Amino acid sequence: MAAKRLYEGMFLVDSALATADWEGTLAVVENILKRADAEVVAIRKWGERKLAYDIARKTRGTYILAYFKAEGPRITGIEKDVLLSEKIMRVLILGTEKRPPEMIEADIKGLPRVEPVEGPPEADDSDRRRDRRDTGRNYEPSGGRYAGDGAER
Repeated sequence: MAAKRLYEGMFLVDSALATADWEGTLAVVENILKRADAEVVAIRKWGERKLAYDIARKTRGTYILAYFKAEGPRITGIEKDVLLSEKIMRVLILGTEKRPPEMIEADIKGLPRVEPVEGPPEADDSDRRRDRRDTGRNYEPSGGRYAGDGAER
């Protein structure tokens, strides 16, 4: 038996379904986690957003953030159950080993995220890059060659 580790899961559900039956939507997520013998640490609504692209003809989605403890091999089963679910459109499950415990606690409590302040940004290398327009040669689109150099590009 493998040891249970803490995972972070972001579940995407249709906003219309979530609004109509929030408790039922949460129950679907919790049942999927229970089937994998996962121990739910925290589960909450993360937010509702317009989707970048339509998923199953839906334009808006509600994100549910869940922290749970599960055995590593069981994660595949959770992802398969989500694929079979009619209410959950997508899922992303990440391990939390590399996240600071303070950030996890803030996420569980729903506190706003505070990013660490860093020094000034590094200089951009784009000024060192040269563009084809700066070479002084004329490009011939039909032949794929630069005029005057005889080299294929």
